[in-house]
Amino acid sequence: MALVGSALALTFIGIVMVASASIAITDSLHVSQWHFMWRHIFYLALGVGLATGFLFISVRHLEVLSKPLLLLAFVLLLLPFVPGLGHTVNGATRWLDLGIARFQVVEAVKLLVIIYVAGYLARRGEFRNGRILETFKPLVIGLIMAALLLQQPDMGSAVVILCIIAGMVWLAGAAWKHLFVLGLTSLPLAAFAAMEPYRLQRIVSFVDPWADPYNTGFQLTQALIAVGRGQISGVGLGSSVQKLYYLPEAHTDFIFAVLAEEIGLIGIVLVMLLFAILIARVFSIGLKAHRMDKPFAGYLAHGIGLWIGFQALVSIGVNLGLLPTKGLTLPLISSGGSSLLMTVVAIAMVLRIGWELDREALERPRRRRGWQA
Repeated sequence: MALVGSALALTFIGIVMVASASIAITDSLHVSQWHFMWRHIFYLALGVGLATGFLFISVRHLEVLSKPLLLLAFVLLLLPFVPGLGHTVNGATRWLDLGIARFQVVEAVKLLVIIYVAGYLARRGEFRNGRILETFKPLVIGLIMAALLLQQPDMGSAVVILCIIAGMVWLAGAAWKHLFVLGLTSLPLAAFAAMEPYRLQRIVSFVDPWADPYNTGFQLTQALIAVGRGQISGVGLGSSVQKLYYLPEAHTDFIFAVLAEEIGLIGIVLVMLLFAILIARVFSIGLKAHRMDKPFAGYLAHGIGLWIGFQALVSIGVNLGLLPTKGLTLPLISSGGSSLLMTVVAIAMVLRIGWELDREALERPRRRRGWQA
């Protein structure tokens, strides 16, 4: 129950912090003070509904669908570019306009890619003696997706997808020399992405945000001020000053800085501990699947663990000034319907894997007793 308990605890913290961090923006938008909290709860309820449905889909069915789901992932990435469907916010076209709501397609794409790569790795078997082309294929798919995401633009998600795929391939036993060579081939794309003026500006401001604290370094300096004000126990829940028009995206990308200000080091340690428990449990289920000769289930759990873990690491790192600014939400905590929705579905898949493994573990002794009789 550690998986469910840690996920529920993070979700509860998310509801509280979204309610607290969104106060200023609700005032500027002239909506109810609890608008974003209720919106967050709505997407959470929708995610739980979808997750309940996925609990009845066997892991075997997901494996059979792994190839078609890759095609669906590419279709979803292209849909925002279709006139009338794509929605642009702050110069980025990452959302589908569904009329009553907007959906950020890359959140679904992350999960679809994990399912495909898990199926690919399960079909390939032992990777240690594999050829470089076998390692190359999933990474090429990742690079193509990254190129499409850079057109939206969404470099943060592109990096997350590439790191998930690389991590899954490495866990499958791919040779370090192959990964190193393939990493070198991706450098031109990384250099091209980094040379975009606004991205280069983010990197420069990350190195010394205080050199231009009212322009390029504004986001990071305000986040650091929020973290510093929190000290050990925080200034008190709801008492953050930085969320009052100082800290941009306080309820989404920089919600962890508001949490640090209001709950302090205690809150930081608590959230990181809960993420550690959640991810450790996901990886534990993946290892159990491999021990029971269920490679697809194992790689799927590992991919989901890498996704949640890496995205949480990057989001927290950005808020603490350890990484350049990226537009990534903190899983289960940040306000962001698409991210919350797909994270809940992903956790449901891991729960399904765990349930199937437990059921088979109980049935194996019965089969042996039946055979002996």
